[in-house]
Amino acid sequence: QVHVVESGGGLVQAGGSLRLSCAASGRTFSGYTIGWFRQAPGKKREFVGAITWGSGLTYYADVVKGRFTVSGDYAKNTLYLQMNSLRPEDTATYFCATSRSAYSRYDGDFGSWGQGTQVTVSS
Repeated sequence: QVHVVESGGGLVQAGGSLRLSCAASGRTFSGYTIGWFRQAPGKKREFVGAITWGSGLTYYADVVKGRFTVSGDYAKNTLYLQMNSLRPEDTATYFCATSRSAYSRYDGDFGSWGQGTQVTVSS
């Protein structure tokens, strides 16, 4: 089973950038779709973006499309989420998780959740 650890969160001003990392241990990401989700206080967890590790295909929620980029370092077995043009409404705890379901946006299809990393965007 893959275990993941997220890092890279912090406090940033609106319009700024952050890069989150999701490192795998236990086994590689090979054969998985790895997704980023976020959850703000009092809100449901929502899909942000994901990558199908084998093909490198990425897909995103409309609300982040054009601002966020998911990428992977195959040598390091690490997933990244580059976040640009950040907005206060992007403030949330960000999680990565793995799925055997290709192209899913549903958090119920994902497992091996990390502990999350907090992103706070000030206005």
